[in-house]
Amino acid sequence: MADAKKKGRAVLHGIDATGPVPVEYRFAHSKGGNRHLTVVFANLFAPDDYGWATGVLDGLRSNILWIRDSFDGGNTYYLCKGMDFSVEKSVIGLVSRVMESLELTPDDVTLWGSSKGASAAFYFGLRYGFRNIVASVPQFRIGTFVRDVYPNVGRHMLGEALPEENVRVLDAVLPDLLASGANPEARIYLVSSPQDEQYKDQVEPFVGLLRRYRNFNFIFSESPHITDHGKVSLRNVPPLLGIAYLLVEGIAPAIGVTRHGYEEPGRDMSGIEGFLKATSVVQEAFSPPTVTVPAENAMLPVGPVLFTGAAPGAVRVSIWESGRYLASAPVGADGRWTWQGEGAWSEGEHLVRLFAVDPHGFQSPRTDARFVVSATATAHDPGAGYSLDAGTLPAPVVRMPEAHQRLPETVRFAGLAMGAVSVGLREGGYTVGTCLVAPDGTWLWDTGQAWAEGAHVVEVFAVDAVGRESPPVPVPFMIVRAQAGTVPYGH
Repeated sequence: MADAKKKGRAVLHGIDATGPVPVEYRFAHSKGGNRHLTVVFANLFAPDDYGWATGVLDGLRSNILWIRDSFDGGNTYYLCKGMDFSVEKSVIGLVSRVMESLELTPDDVTLWGSSKGASAAFYFGLRYGFRNIVASVPQFRIGTFVRDVYPNVGRHMLGEALPEENVRVLDAVLPDLLASGANPEARIYLVSSPQDEQYKDQVEPFVGLLRRYRNFNFIFSESPHITDHGKVSLRNVPPLLGIAYLLVEGIAPAIGVTRHGYEEPGRDMSGIEGFLKATSVVQEAFSPPTVTVPAENAMLPVGPVLFTGAAPGAVRVSIWESGRYLASAPVGADGRWTWQGEGAWSEGEHLVRLFAVDPHGFQSPRTDARFVVSATATAHDPGAGYSLDAGTLPAPVVRMPEAHQRLPETVRFAGLAMGAVSVGLREGGYTVGTCLVAPDGTWLWDTGQAWAEGAHVVEVFAVDAVGRESPPVPVPFMIVRAQAGTVPYGH
């Protein structure tokens, strides 16, 4: 899913669930074929836990990867939750996969962040050998800082009791990397200020270790307009952006050889496009939620509106109207969901858009629910899940077999049919089977016989208590071979 940004730059949203924990990200393609990647880590007060994502970096020519620091609802410095460093493994896995899909090396990457994000940029940059680190007002003693200043974050990272041994472990992760001289060729750009209340304890003791790096650059701002930690990053946006523009153009403002014009217009984009599609927040293979109540184009009286339906495989259904979030309805173990707001709906036409969300945060394609609220409408029984007009029973959901699946001779059909009493199956205009629908809406049909080899298209339809049929759902599949001695089904 992409958001249009200012200056025409699109931002794509995704979740990389290939590591131990899912990692949410945003990504923007480079301009002019620029061959660089900027990875952005978030500070503690970043909107929605994405740092520098309000458009301030839109002018950069590089690819930009924003990584969200929200794991089980809390910040982690991109390192650990309850001292489980699976977060770190998952984050570096995401960065590596994006880098590889762009055919880049660590020399082509800049890690960027302020405050908490600066600590992450330092950690990942030094430990994993990335060329450029841009860090504004970091914390180097992470354990002490989160315990004393942000105990909620501390409990999330260190454990509920904030044990001292865990504090010492997190306090050591960055100083130990600096003391060991990890990644000695890194180009480090540190921004700090004596007016930052954290400078004396969190930065100054480590400047000596940083000076051992021959490509270390210290931007020390003593502006009288800086009054606290947060003002350092804000007041230094112009020099920070200046560094960023130089880095993504291949110029490092330090003594030594520089490189410029690192662009490749027209390069093959299949690698990154494939990665973005595979990890997109919206997954086409994830079935959208069904809406059984209200019925499509139903006429409803003024008052609260009941919504019910099914969303197998989801943990919640997100409900919106005209781009405005309405509610999040939990999905039960049986796949059903229900929601009814307290307020009365306004008279007129309504278009409500819904999508399902799975345990990892992936979203389904959207489902639209249309209905009309009128003062002249009479109360009705919404439990039927459809109107009395013919053809308005919702189509069944077919979960098995998948469309275009290659199968052996026997085929099982299964799915959901909310509001129905039975499900029928037709091929070539002839009914080939029927089955009852369970109280929870599930159904299963298996002929137990062999199907003829070749292509098949079976139409699956739901039937209500008075015999009305839903629109059919075509299910194409292929029987790849028949066993000798069997009689092909349907012939």
